[in-house]
Amino acid sequence: MQENTAKINDFTEGAILPKLLRFMLPVLAAMFLQAMYGAVDLLVVGRFCTSADVSAVSTGSQIVMTLTNLLASFSMGITVAVGQSIGQKRPEDAARTIGTGLVIFAVLGAVFTVISAAGAPALARIMQAPEEAFSQTVSYIRICGAGFLVITAYNLLGSIFRGLGDSKTPLIAVGIACVFNILGDILLAGVYGWGAAGAAAATVLAQLISVVLSLLLIRRKGLPFAFGRQDIRLRRRSAAAIFRIGTPIALQDFLVGISFLVLLAIVNRLGLTASAGVGVAEKVCAFIMLVPAAFMQSMSAFVAQNYGAGQTGRARQALRAGIAVSFAFGVAMFVLTFFRGDLLAGIFSRDSAAVRDAWDYLKAYAIDCLLTCFLFCFIGYFNGIQKTAFVMLQGVCGAFLVRIPVAFLMQRLAGGSLFLIGMATPCSTVVQILMCFAVYFRGSRSGKVA
Repeated sequence: MQENTAKINDFTEGAILPKLLRFMLPVLAAMFLQAMYGAVDLLVVGRFCTSADVSAVSTGSQIVMTLTNLLASFSMGITVAVGQSIGQKRPEDAARTIGTGLVIFAVLGAVFTVISAAGAPALARIMQAPEEAFSQTVSYIRICGAGFLVITAYNLLGSIFRGLGDSKTPLIAVGIACVFNILGDILLAGVYGWGAAGAAAATVLAQLISVVLSLLLIRRKGLPFAFGRQDIRLRRRSAAAIFRIGTPIALQDFLVGISFLVLLAIVNRLGLTASAGVGVAEKVCAFIMLVPAAFMQSMSAFVAQNYGAGQTGRARQALRAGIAVSFAFGVAMFVLTFFRGDLLAGIFSRDSAAVRDAWDYLKAYAIDCLLTCFLFCFIGYFNGIQKTAFVMLQGVCGAFLVRIPVAFLMQRLAGGSLFLIGMATPCSTVVQILMCFAVYFRGSRSGKVA
């Protein structure tokens, strides 16, 4: 692929908030479409299929999402490494990083395909999937697992372009996937009645179409520097940078994902209705957390360029601006979700009992909306300055020292209250925020980048 007129977004000069917002808004739109992408599965299944199918999509998608997030988090190593190379004005290093990343992720995609496709029954059993939904859960995991190479390519393309400061191409890719997923869900799960299996097949097919069309778009648009077949090889230096940055982020997100799987397993023991209700709540959460999540991804790319250029003060200003904007949205989401969560849950299910349980669980996440604006922006900032070991530490502490113990305690003491079980999440977020503030202010006092 030859160099052409494509431009790199330079975040190292100009007004901070306008540039950050211009980059963040396409990321937000892409994440909204991605949330729609996952929500449509549950929406169609909830409208046309049984509670067993809803539970299967809930449990199965949580497992697939945990594995997908592991890949997406690891790909942050590419985003940050490419962003820093751009900030240092070394586009040839960015090309080598992208080529090395393609090799690494091809191997990872193949490994994940084998794990999820062959291990689907064991994964469903570990998650204590309700007996009525066990076979549907296995089918969902197995079908999505068979398409992991496609899922890997889908996420890798987005990470590369965010590192280049291009948030519009990933938006186009996810938009394509969302449209085809909606059509596939309606056809396979709604019209043909394939239930959870139809939703899984629609997911994989939509991402395959998106990847093919995105590659054609990239081939036409090109990269803002020379990139060819000679760059697609495993280079030790580039691989070391990707692993050094991406591994702690991936491990942190994986372990945090495991903690949420444990929460879901706890809820699954309460029965089919509670399982379906929490599945509905998780889809709603994907929407109410969109703004801070978009800032987290945008902050990593924005800060990485400024860190690479030695502009640490500008990186800190971006952090403060991101927190202020996302907090305003967090207050609005708290009010809507805490007081009218039943309206949001009712979009995804006609079962009044499942909607009631979803609202009960969502009240805890409403409280978390006031907190994640701090946590997610801090995570994006620390990723951008390569403090990924700390990102891993705070995530693991929150997940395993707070979230899981509190959830088990509430299950025993609260008589199955989904609100109190869900409170394990904001409790862990508070601890993680305190850790982030401590590291940030210690770095500020010492004159270091944090």
